[in-house]
Amino acid sequence: MSLFDLQGKVALVTGSTKGIGKAIVSRMAEQGAQVVVSSRNQELCDEVAGEINAAGGRAIGIACNINYKEQLENLVKQTEIKLGSIDILVCNAAINPYFGPSQEISDSAFDKVMHANIGSVHKLCQLVIPSMAGNGGGSVIIVSSIGGLKGSDALGAYAISKAADMQIARNLAVEWGPKNVRINCIAPGLVRTDFARALWENPEIYAATVSKYPLRRIGEPDEIAGTAVLLASDAGSFTTGQTIVIDGGGTIAG
Repeated sequence: MSLFDLQGKVALVTGSTKGIGKAIVSRMAEQGAQVVVSSRNQELCDEVAGEINAAGGRAIGIACNINYKEQLENLVKQTEIKLGSIDILVCNAAINPYFGPSQEISDSAFDKVMHANIGSVHKLCQLVIPSMAGNGGGSVIIVSSIGGLKGSDALGAYAISKAADMQIARNLAVEWGPKNVRINCIAPGLVRTDFARALWENPEIYAATVSKYPLRRIGEPDEIAGTAVLLASDAGSFTTGQTIVIDGGGTIAG
């Protein structure tokens, strides 16, 4: 059996109708997991689930707005009803409604970022991890960002939230490690997604970014998905509490 085999596992991936989340949910299905595709839009969830099923995978779509506790609870409940206990949780959904100096961000925008990017991760972990522990273990993967490792003059609130996600992983890894539940972060650099479009479509920002990346290019969603599969599978069974940076070498090059 492959170290990366996910046969018999149930994977719930938030924010998985496009970009990094879609790549992750598709690759996990390819490795044999039954997967839940989730985003705000049920039609899009069903569309991506249909694509996975047509390719030979097993997927269902469940819409969820991560800003609402009741919807997070329903997401977990419906997953358990339809597929069984969750073995793999990927917290990918996030927001960033503001691009600019921290001095000028509104209170409401700041609060929205913290609630969505930190609060939803915390709540989903509370909802899912106890049953993982009761079933002998599981894997939680939080999609963070290299923004959580560096200072920023334009993405301050977002960067704060992503640094907090890394600490959530460290805290919960210590708390739940004895029950064989592993919690890790992935910190992508600039990846070609709609979420990061404001960065990679801006010629000046793009050029400045790739000039500092040893690989001299930005990443693609599928290049993040492989690490998520590793962390979800037996290949990552001794890895917990870590933040794995996938950024074309950007952070080590300065």
